[in-house]
Amino acid sequence: MRRPVGSCEVEGIPHLRRGRHASPSELQPHDHHHRNLQGGGARAAVFGISDGLVTNVSLVLGIAGAHPAVGIVRLAGLAGLIGGAFSMSAGEYTSMRAQRELLERELDLEAHEISNRPEGERRELVKIYENRGVEPEAARTLAKEMMRTPELALETHAREELGISPGALGSPIQAASSSFATFALGALIPLLPWLVTSGTAAIVSSVIAAAVAALCVGALLSLFTERSWWWSALRQLLISAVAAAVTYSIGRAVGANGL
Repeated sequence: MRRPVGSCEVEGIPHLRRGRHASPSELQPHDHHHRNLQGGGARAAVFGISDGLVTNVSLVLGIAGAHPAVGIVRLAGLAGLIGGAFSMSAGEYTSMRAQRELLERELDLEAHEISNRPEGERRELVKIYENRGVEPEAARTLAKEMMRTPELALETHAREELGISPGALGSPIQAASSSFATFALGALIPLLPWLVTSGTAAIVSSVIAAAVAALCVGALLSLFTERSWWWSALRQLLISAVAAAVTYSIGRAVGANGL
């Protein structure tokens, strides 16, 4: 049920509740847009670059801590980059493919029920709306309208019963390719200094590059979550720093000839 425009527009403005008048700009309606997060690519990209960075900075510094030949560090970093990117990509594809097939099966079952038991499905919608506080008469009218066509009925039941949209089940290929590319990018950052230098200079450069990247990744993540950018950046930096410190310490303790 729609509320009067006045009660809807001013409800979220604190000083209006204290009796003050709103300026024209405060009462001006604003367009509200949601980011397109369908397909799974955005989620896979965020996890991919974060995992790539943390994984490879830990691996590179862990190996470097044992002070082996520079070629060993480079080989370990490249292996971590390639192996991790394929692993992440395969995992994203498999998990999203399984999820999509499961949801498609549920949609097929729902479509079958709508086709063969339309009245029963209409009563289900009525009950759902009534449980949400809709008046019985309005619930019946709304359910009848939602069952007007098979396509609209399926979309409505999928949303109300399964919590999904038939057109937004996610793309396994998009998620896999996004995960592969971003993991590789994140893993490349701490490895780059070792491709041009070695020893202490490479270690220090790798730490600095990974720290800056961690801050950037955390800040970018805040664009998706709309949380504090500095807290997100510091959290990502802390996670990366702890992982790198632990593996570097183990490498130092064990040494190149320790195993």
